[in-house]
Amino acid sequence: MHGKYPRTAKITERTYELLEKDERYISPSYTRDFEFVVASGRGREVIDIEGNYYLDFGAGIAVTSTGHCHPEVVRAIIKQTEKLIHMSGTDFYYEPQIKLAEALSKMVTGRYEEDYMCFFGNSGAEAVEAAMKLARYCTQRPAFIAFTGAFHGRTLGALSLTGSKAVQRRWYQPLQPVVHAPYANCKECLFGSTAKACTKNGFKCLEYLKNEIFTRTMPPEDVAAIFVEAQQGEGGYIVPPDGWLEELDNIAHSNDILFVIDEIQSGIGRTGRWFAHQHYAIEPDIITMAKGIASGMPISAMLARATLMEEWEPGSHASTFGGNPIACAAALKTLEVIDKENLMVNAVKRGQQLHKELVELQDAHECIKHPRGMGLMRAVDIETNGKGLNRDTVIKECFAMGLILLGCGKNGIRFCPALNVTKEEIATCVSLLEKAINECSRR
Repeated sequence: MHGKYPRTAKITERTYELLEKDERYISPSYTRDFEFVVASGRGREVIDIEGNYYLDFGAGIAVTSTGHCHPEVVRAIIKQTEKLIHMSGTDFYYEPQIKLAEALSKMVTGRYEEDYMCFFGNSGAEAVEAAMKLARYCTQRPAFIAFTGAFHGRTLGALSLTGSKAVQRRWYQPLQPVVHAPYANCKECLFGSTAKACTKNGFKCLEYLKNEIFTRTMPPEDVAAIFVEAQQGEGGYIVPPDGWLEELDNIAHSNDILFVIDEIQSGIGRTGRWFAHQHYAIEPDIITMAKGIASGMPISAMLARATLMEEWEPGSHASTFGGNPIACAAALKTLEVIDKENLMVNAVKRGQQLHKELVELQDAHECIKHPRGMGLMRAVDIETNGKGLNRDTVIKECFAMGLILLGCGKNGIRFCPALNVTKEEIATCVSLLEKAINECSRR
Protein backbone atom coordinates (compact mmCIF):
# COMPACT_ATOMS: atom_id res chain seq x y z
CA MET A 1 0.00 0.00 0.00
CA HIS A 2 2.91 2.36 0.67
CA GLY A 3 3.81 2.58 -3.00
CA LYS A 4 0.78 4.61 -4.02
CA TYR A 5 1.47 7.39 -1.50
CA PRO A 6 4.01 10.15 -2.27
CA ARG A 7 7.39 10.49 -0.60
CA THR A 8 7.41 13.97 -2.04
CA ALA A 9 4.25 14.89 -3.94
CA LYS A 10 4.54 16.46 -7.35
CA ILE A 11 3.23 20.02 -7.45
CA THR A 12 2.64 21.92 -10.67
CA GLU A 13 1.70 25.44 -11.61
CA ARG A 14 -1.98 24.48 -11.38
CA THR A 15 -1.74 24.07 -7.61
CA TYR A 16 0.24 27.28 -7.14
CA GLU A 17 -2.30 29.27 -9.18
CA LEU A 18 -5.11 28.09 -6.93
CA LEU A 19 -3.10 28.80 -3.78
CA GLU A 20 -2.42 32.34 -4.99
CA LYS A 21 -6.14 32.91 -5.55
CA ASP A 22 -6.91 31.44 -2.15
CA GLU A 23 -4.46 33.85 -0.53
CA ARG A 24 -6.13 36.74 -2.33
CA TYR A 25 -9.79 35.88 -1.72
CA ILE A 26 -10.09 33.65 1.38
CA SER A 27 -9.73 34.59 5.05
CA PRO A 28 -6.20 34.20 6.44
CA SER A 29 -7.71 33.05 9.75
CA TYR A 30 -7.81 29.46 8.47
CA THR A 31 -4.94 27.20 9.52
CA ARG A 32 -3.61 25.52 6.36
CA ASP A 33 0.01 24.34 6.41
CA PHE A 34 0.28 22.25 3.25
CA GLU A 35 0.45 22.97 -0.48
CA PHE A 36 -2.42 20.60 -1.03
CA VAL A 37 -5.61 21.11 -3.05
CA VAL A 38 -8.04 18.22 -2.66
CA ALA A 39 -9.87 17.01 -5.76
CA SER A 40 -11.69 13.88 -4.61
CA GLY A 41 -11.97 11.27 -1.91
CA ARG A 42 -12.99 7.63 -1.63
CA GLY A 43 -13.08 5.63 1.55
CA ARG A 44 -10.05 6.49 3.65
CA GLU A 45 -8.12 8.15 0.82
CA VAL A 46 -8.11 11.60 -0.74
CA ILE A 47 -6.57 12.61 -4.05
CA ASP A 48 -5.23 16.07 -4.84
CA ILE A 49 -5.57 17.87 -8.16
CA GLU A 50 -2.12 16.60 -9.17
CA GLY A 51 -3.23 12.97 -8.82
CA ASN A 52 -1.35 12.27 -5.57
CA TYR A 53 -3.01 9.81 -3.17
CA TYR A 54 -3.08 10.34 0.62
CA LEU A 55 -4.19 8.06 3.44
CA ASP A 56 -6.51 10.24 5.49
CA PHE A 57 -6.41 9.70 9.25
CA GLY A 58 -7.98 13.10 9.94
CA ALA A 59 -11.33 12.44 8.19
CA GLY A 60 -12.04 16.15 7.85
CA ILE A 61 -11.61 16.54 11.64
CA ALA A 62 -13.50 13.35 12.53
CA VAL A 63 -16.35 14.17 10.15
CA THR A 64 -16.39 11.59 7.33
CA SER A 65 -17.46 8.78 9.66
CA THR A 66 -18.34 6.34 6.86
CA GLY A 67 -15.37 7.38 4.73
CA HIS A 68 -15.23 9.82 1.86
CA CYS A 69 -18.20 9.55 -0.50
CA HIS A 70 -19.69 6.32 0.82
CA PRO A 71 -21.81 5.07 -2.11
CA GLU A 72 -24.99 4.66 -0.07
CA VAL A 73 -24.68 8.12 1.46
CA VAL A 74 -24.05 9.62 -1.98
CA ARG A 75 -27.14 7.90 -3.37
CA ALA A 76 -29.24 9.18 -0.46
CA ILE A 77 -28.02 12.73 -1.10
CA ILE A 78 -28.79 12.50 -4.82
CA LYS A 79 -32.25 11.02 -4.20
CA GLN A 80 -33.17 13.75 -1.72
CA THR A 81 -31.74 16.49 -3.95
CA GLU A 82 -34.09 15.41 -6.73
CA LYS A 83 -37.09 15.70 -4.39
CA LEU A 84 -36.52 18.69 -2.09
CA ILE A 85 -33.44 20.81 -1.43
CA HIS A 86 -34.75 23.37 1.05
CA MET A 87 -37.94 24.40 2.78
CA SER A 88 -36.70 25.56 6.23
CA GLY A 89 -37.71 23.38 9.14
CA THR A 90 -38.15 26.56 11.16
CA ASP A 91 -41.45 27.26 9.36
CA PHE A 92 -42.54 23.97 7.78
CA TYR A 93 -42.47 20.21 8.33
CA TYR A 94 -40.71 17.57 6.24
CA GLU A 95 -40.15 13.89 6.81
CA PRO A 96 -36.33 13.59 6.85
CA GLN A 97 -36.02 16.04 9.75
CA ILE A 98 -38.70 14.29 11.81
CA LYS A 99 -37.20 10.85 11.15
CA LEU A 100 -33.70 12.01 12.11
CA ALA A 101 -34.92 13.61 15.34
CA GLU A 102 -36.65 10.36 16.27
CA ALA A 103 -33.55 8.29 15.47
CA LEU A 104 -31.23 10.51 17.54
CA SER A 105 -33.64 10.61 20.47
CA LYS A 106 -33.83 6.81 20.59
CA MET A 107 -30.03 6.64 20.64
CA VAL A 108 -29.75 8.66 23.87
CA THR A 109 -32.95 8.08 25.85
CA GLY A 110 -32.23 6.15 29.04
CA ARG A 111 -32.38 7.02 32.73
CA TYR A 112 -34.91 9.80 32.39
CA GLU A 113 -38.44 8.55 31.80
CA GLU A 114 -38.92 10.97 28.93
CA ASP A 115 -37.78 11.50 25.38
CA TYR A 116 -35.05 13.82 24.24
CA MET A 117 -36.05 16.46 21.70
CA CYS A 118 -33.89 17.90 18.92
CA PHE A 119 -32.90 21.33 17.74
CA PHE A 120 -31.00 21.23 14.44
CA GLY A 121 -28.24 23.58 13.32
CA ASN A 122 -25.42 23.54 10.80
CA SER A 123 -22.29 23.25 12.93
CA GLY A 124 -21.06 22.16 16.34
CA ALA A 125 -20.78 25.75 17.49
CA GLU A 126 -24.45 26.31 16.65
CA ALA A 127 -25.42 23.27 18.72
CA VAL A 128 -23.43 24.66 21.65
CA GLU A 129 -24.98 28.11 21.27
CA ALA A 130 -28.43 26.50 21.30
CA ALA A 131 -27.54 24.57 24.46
CA MET A 132 -26.34 27.76 26.17
CA LYS A 133 -29.54 29.58 25.26
CA LEU A 134 -31.76 26.72 26.42
CA ALA A 135 -29.87 26.39 29.70
CA ARG A 136 -30.26 30.10 30.44
CA TYR A 137 -33.90 30.08 29.39
CA CYS A 138 -34.80 27.13 31.63
CA THR A 139 -32.78 28.10 34.71
CA GLN A 140 -32.83 31.90 34.38
CA ARG A 141 -29.23 31.81 35.55
CA PRO A 142 -26.50 33.81 33.78
CA ALA A 143 -23.24 31.83 33.99
CA PHE A 144 -21.54 28.60 32.95
CA ILE A 145 -18.74 26.27 34.03
CA ALA A 146 -16.39 24.82 31.39
CA PHE A 147 -12.93 23.24 31.57
CA THR A 148 -9.32 23.97 30.77
CA GLY A 149 -8.38 22.51 27.40
CA ALA A 150 -11.99 22.54 26.25
CA PHE A 151 -12.99 23.26 22.68
CA HIS A 152 -16.68 24.01 22.09
CA GLY A 153 -16.51 26.26 19.02
CA ARG A 154 -15.53 29.73 17.85
CA THR A 155 -18.74 31.77 17.80
CA LEU A 156 -18.83 34.19 20.72
CA GLY A 157 -20.96 32.08 23.05
CA ALA A 158 -19.19 28.82 22.26
CA LEU A 159 -15.85 30.61 22.36
CA SER A 160 -16.62 31.70 25.91
CA LEU A 161 -16.64 28.01 26.87
CA THR A 162 -13.54 27.19 24.83
CA GLY A 163 -10.31 27.02 26.84
CA SER A 164 -7.95 25.46 24.33
CA LYS A 165 -5.66 28.15 22.89
CA ALA A 166 -5.20 31.84 23.60
CA VAL A 167 -5.12 32.70 19.88
CA GLN A 168 -8.72 31.51 19.60
CA ARG A 169 -9.86 34.07 22.21
CA ARG A 170 -7.47 36.97 21.68
CA TRP A 171 -9.18 40.39 21.24
CA TYR A 172 -12.70 38.96 21.38
CA GLN A 173 -13.39 39.98 24.98
CA PRO A 174 -15.75 40.53 26.71
CA LEU A 175 -17.22 37.07 26.35
CA GLN A 176 -20.04 35.33 28.21
CA PRO A 177 -19.62 34.70 31.97
CA VAL A 178 -17.74 31.40 32.09
CA VAL A 179 -15.34 30.05 34.71
CA HIS A 180 -12.94 27.31 33.60
CA ALA A 181 -12.28 24.49 36.06
CA PRO A 182 -9.35 22.08 35.63
CA TYR A 183 -10.16 19.11 33.38
CA ALA A 184 -9.07 15.66 34.55
CA ASN A 185 -5.88 15.67 32.48
CA CYS A 186 -4.01 13.19 34.65
CA LYS A 187 -0.84 13.23 32.56
CA GLU A 188 -0.45 16.95 33.34
CA CYS A 189 -2.21 17.20 36.71
CA LEU A 190 -2.20 20.73 38.11
CA PHE A 191 -2.33 19.30 41.63
CA GLY A 192 0.47 16.75 41.36
CA SER A 193 -1.91 13.85 41.85
CA THR A 194 -2.52 10.65 39.88
CA ALA A 195 -5.62 8.99 38.47
CA LYS A 196 -5.20 6.09 40.89
CA ALA A 197 -4.90 8.35 43.92
CA CYS A 198 -7.85 10.52 42.93
CA THR A 199 -10.08 7.58 42.11
CA LYS A 200 -9.43 6.27 45.61
CA ASN A 201 -9.41 9.50 47.63
CA GLY A 202 -11.42 12.00 45.59
CA PHE A 203 -10.63 14.01 42.48
CA LYS A 204 -8.48 17.05 43.29
CA CYS A 205 -9.75 19.01 40.27
CA LEU A 206 -13.39 18.50 41.30
CA GLU A 207 -12.56 19.44 44.89
CA TYR A 208 -11.13 22.65 43.45
CA LEU A 209 -14.40 23.26 41.60
CA LYS A 210 -16.47 22.74 44.75
CA ASN A 211 -14.22 24.30 47.37
CA GLU A 212 -12.60 27.14 45.44
CA ILE A 213 -14.62 28.12 42.36
CA PHE A 214 -18.05 27.70 43.96
CA THR A 215 -17.02 29.41 47.19
CA ARG A 216 -14.75 32.17 45.86
CA THR A 217 -15.49 32.89 42.20
CA MET A 218 -18.81 31.61 40.86
CA PRO A 219 -21.68 30.82 43.23
CA PRO A 220 -23.40 27.63 42.04
CA GLU A 221 -26.81 29.33 42.16
CA ASP A 222 -25.58 31.61 39.33
CA VAL A 223 -24.56 28.68 37.09
CA ALA A 224 -27.01 27.60 34.41
CA ALA A 225 -25.00 24.66 33.10
CA ILE A 226 -21.75 22.77 33.24
CA PHE A 227 -20.36 22.00 29.78
CA VAL A 228 -17.88 19.13 29.42
CA GLU A 229 -16.46 16.85 26.74
CA ALA A 230 -16.72 13.15 27.60
CA GLN A 231 -13.32 12.82 25.91
CA GLN A 232 -11.56 16.08 25.18
CA GLY A 233 -10.89 16.66 21.49
CA GLU A 234 -8.85 19.71 20.52
CA GLY A 235 -7.45 19.81 24.06
CA GLY A 236 -5.48 16.60 23.54
CA TYR A 237 -7.79 13.58 23.22
CA ILE A 238 -7.82 13.29 26.99
CA VAL A 239 -9.87 10.48 28.56
CA PRO A 240 -10.94 11.29 32.14
CA PRO A 241 -10.36 8.64 34.82
CA ASP A 242 -13.13 6.27 35.88
CA GLY A 243 -15.66 7.93 38.13
CA TRP A 244 -14.77 11.51 37.24
CA LEU A 245 -17.75 12.22 34.97
CA GLU A 246 -20.12 10.50 37.40
CA GLU A 247 -18.90 12.75 40.21
CA LEU A 248 -19.21 15.82 38.00
CA ASP A 249 -22.77 14.77 37.18
CA ASN A 250 -23.50 14.56 40.91
CA ILE A 251 -22.02 18.01 41.52
CA ALA A 252 -24.18 19.51 38.79
CA HIS A 253 -27.46 17.99 39.84
CA SER A 254 -26.92 18.51 43.57
CA ASN A 255 -26.74 22.24 42.75
CA ASP A 256 -29.65 22.23 40.25
CA ILE A 257 -27.18 22.92 37.45
CA LEU A 258 -27.86 21.44 34.02
CA PHE A 259 -25.28 18.90 32.86
CA VAL A 260 -24.29 19.32 29.20
CA ILE A 261 -22.12 16.79 27.37
CA ASP A 262 -20.35 17.92 24.20
CA GLU A 263 -20.22 14.93 21.82
CA ILE A 264 -19.38 16.94 18.71
CA GLN A 265 -16.11 15.11 18.03
CA SER A 266 -16.55 12.01 20.20
CA GLY A 267 -20.05 11.05 19.09
CA ILE A 268 -21.64 8.98 16.32
CA GLY A 269 -19.76 5.75 16.99
CA ARG A 270 -16.24 7.11 17.19
CA THR A 271 -15.44 5.62 20.60
CA GLY A 272 -17.23 2.33 19.92
CA ARG A 273 -20.62 3.48 21.17
CA TRP A 274 -22.99 6.00 19.69
CA PHE A 275 -21.74 8.55 22.22
CA ALA A 276 -18.68 8.60 24.45
CA HIS A 277 -20.70 9.41 27.57
CA GLN A 278 -22.42 6.03 27.17
CA HIS A 279 -19.22 4.41 28.46
CA TYR A 280 -20.10 5.95 31.85
CA ALA A 281 -23.02 5.77 34.29
CA ILE A 282 -24.31 9.23 33.39
CA GLU A 283 -27.16 10.61 31.31
CA PRO A 284 -26.88 14.33 30.63
CA ASP A 285 -29.65 16.89 30.50
CA ILE A 286 -28.39 18.23 27.15
CA ILE A 287 -26.14 16.73 24.45
CA THR A 288 -24.51 18.55 21.56
CA MET A 289 -23.41 16.72 18.41
CA ALA A 290 -22.24 17.45 14.87
CA LYS A 291 -19.18 16.36 12.82
CA GLY A 292 -19.76 12.65 12.07
CA ILE A 293 -23.56 12.73 11.89
CA ALA A 294 -23.88 13.02 8.10
CA SER A 295 -20.55 11.80 6.65
CA GLY A 296 -19.55 15.33 5.65
CA MET A 297 -22.82 17.18 5.08
CA PRO A 298 -23.18 20.20 7.40
CA ILE A 299 -25.61 19.48 10.21
CA SER A 300 -25.63 19.56 14.01
CA ALA A 301 -28.09 18.72 16.73
CA MET A 302 -28.72 19.81 20.28
CA LEU A 303 -30.72 17.20 22.18
CA ALA A 304 -32.36 18.00 25.50
CA ARG A 305 -34.76 16.30 27.85
CA ALA A 306 -38.31 17.00 26.69
CA THR A 307 -39.25 18.75 29.95
CA LEU A 308 -36.49 21.26 29.25
CA MET A 309 -37.07 21.70 25.54
CA GLU A 310 -40.82 22.17 26.01
CA GLU A 311 -40.13 25.35 27.98
CA TRP A 312 -39.01 27.06 24.77
CA GLU A 313 -41.93 28.95 23.27
CA PRO A 314 -42.23 29.41 19.47
CA GLY A 315 -39.76 32.03 18.28
CA SER A 316 -37.33 31.51 21.20
CA HIS A 317 -34.71 30.04 18.87
CA ALA A 318 -34.57 29.01 15.21
CA SER A 319 -32.33 28.31 12.20
CA THR A 320 -33.01 28.87 8.51
CA PHE A 321 -30.77 26.06 7.25
CA GLY A 322 -30.63 23.83 10.35
CA GLY A 323 -31.96 20.35 9.61
CA ASN A 324 -31.77 20.86 5.85
CA PRO A 325 -33.54 17.99 4.01
CA ILE A 326 -30.40 16.86 2.16
CA ALA A 327 -28.27 16.91 5.32
CA CYS A 328 -30.96 14.98 7.20
CA ALA A 329 -31.13 12.36 4.44
CA ALA A 330 -27.34 11.98 4.56
CA ALA A 331 -27.46 11.68 8.36
CA LEU A 332 -30.18 9.01 8.31
CA LYS A 333 -28.20 6.98 5.81
CA THR A 334 -24.98 7.48 7.81
CA LEU A 335 -26.60 6.10 10.96
CA GLU A 336 -27.99 3.19 8.94
CA VAL A 337 -24.58 2.40 7.41
CA ILE A 338 -22.82 2.56 10.80
CA ASP A 339 -25.33 0.11 12.20
CA LYS A 340 -25.60 -2.21 9.17
CA GLU A 341 -21.84 -2.44 8.57
CA ASN A 342 -21.04 -2.86 12.31
CA LEU A 343 -18.76 0.15 12.22
CA MET A 344 -18.84 0.68 15.99
CA VAL A 345 -17.54 -2.86 16.42
CA ASN A 346 -14.87 -2.04 13.85
CA ALA A 347 -14.02 1.16 15.74
CA VAL A 348 -13.32 -0.91 18.85
CA LYS A 349 -11.25 -3.56 17.04
CA ARG A 350 -9.23 -1.16 14.92
CA GLY A 351 -8.83 1.17 17.88
CA GLN A 352 -7.36 -1.66 19.93
CA GLN A 353 -5.05 -2.55 17.05
CA LEU A 354 -3.95 1.07 16.70
CA HIS A 355 -3.32 1.40 20.43
CA LYS A 356 -1.27 -1.82 20.50
CA GLU A 357 0.87 -0.70 17.57
CA LEU A 358 1.37 2.76 19.08
CA VAL A 359 2.50 1.18 22.36
CA GLU A 360 4.99 -0.93 20.40
CA LEU A 361 6.15 2.24 18.65
CA GLN A 362 6.56 3.89 22.05
CA ASP A 363 8.81 1.03 23.16
CA ALA A 364 11.03 1.62 20.12
CA HIS A 365 11.10 5.43 20.15
CA GLU A 366 11.63 7.55 23.27
CA CYS A 367 9.88 10.52 21.68
CA ILE A 368 6.49 8.73 21.72
CA LYS A 369 4.55 9.31 24.93
CA HIS A 370 1.12 8.60 26.37
CA PRO A 371 -0.78 6.46 23.83
CA ARG A 372 -4.41 7.03 24.79
CA GLY A 373 -8.01 7.23 23.71
CA MET A 374 -11.11 5.15 23.09
CA GLY A 375 -12.20 3.43 19.90
CA LEU A 376 -10.96 5.39 16.89
CA MET A 377 -10.36 8.55 18.89
CA ARG A 378 -6.68 7.98 19.70
CA ALA A 379 -3.60 10.09 20.27
CA VAL A 380 0.07 10.08 21.23
CA ASP A 381 2.36 12.88 22.33
CA ILE A 382 5.65 13.66 20.58
CA GLU A 383 8.35 14.72 23.01
CA THR A 384 10.42 17.48 21.46
CA ASN A 385 14.18 16.86 21.40
CA GLY A 386 15.22 20.43 20.56
CA LYS A 387 16.90 19.27 17.35
CA GLY A 388 14.04 19.51 14.88
CA LEU A 389 11.95 16.60 16.10
CA ASN A 390 8.61 17.79 17.40
CA ARG A 391 4.93 17.20 16.80
CA ASP A 392 4.63 19.61 13.88
CA THR A 393 7.72 18.38 12.02
CA VAL A 394 6.52 14.78 12.37
CA ILE A 395 3.07 15.66 10.99
CA LYS A 396 4.66 17.48 8.05
CA GLU A 397 6.96 14.55 7.35
CA CYS A 398 3.99 12.18 7.49
CA PHE A 399 2.23 14.37 4.95
CA ALA A 400 5.26 14.22 2.66
CA MET A 401 4.95 10.44 2.85
CA GLY A 402 1.25 10.51 1.99
CA LEU A 403 -0.32 10.29 5.46
CA ILE A 404 -2.69 12.97 6.75
CA LEU A 405 -2.64 13.47 10.53
CA LEU A 406 -3.83 16.30 12.75
CA GLY A 407 -2.45 17.74 15.96
CA CYS A 408 -4.21 18.14 19.31
CA GLY A 409 -3.22 19.53 22.70
CA LYS A 410 0.32 20.81 23.26
CA ASN A 411 2.30 17.99 21.63
CA GLY A 412 -0.34 15.48 20.56
CA ILE A 413 -1.01 13.77 17.26
CA ARG A 414 -4.58 12.57 16.89
CA PHE A 415 -5.82 9.58 14.91
CA CYS A 416 -9.47 9.88 13.89
CA PRO A 417 -9.92 7.94 10.62
CA ALA A 418 -13.25 6.87 9.16
CA LEU A 419 -14.97 4.19 11.21
CA ASN A 420 -14.61 1.66 8.37
CA VAL A 421 -10.81 1.91 8.33
CA THR A 422 -9.17 -1.46 7.65
CA LYS A 423 -6.56 -3.50 9.51
CA GLU A 424 -4.11 -2.91 6.65
CA GLU A 425 -4.66 0.86 6.71
CA ILE A 426 -3.99 1.01 10.46
CA ALA A 427 -0.72 -0.86 9.90
CA THR A 428 0.21 1.46 7.03
CA CYS A 429 -0.49 4.53 9.16
CA VAL A 430 1.77 3.37 11.99
CA SER A 431 4.49 2.29 9.56
CA LEU A 432 4.49 5.71 7.86
CA LEU A 433 4.50 7.44 11.23
CA GLU A 434 7.57 5.47 12.28
CA LYS A 435 9.33 6.32 9.01
CA ALA A 436 8.53 9.98 9.56
CA ILE A 437 9.94 9.87 13.11
CA ASN A 438 13.10 8.18 11.86
CA GLU A 439 13.49 10.78 9.12
CA CYS A 440 13.02 13.68 11.54
CA SER A 441 15.48 12.09 13.99
CA ARG A 442 18.03 11.54 11.21
CA ARG A 443 17.96 15.21 10.30
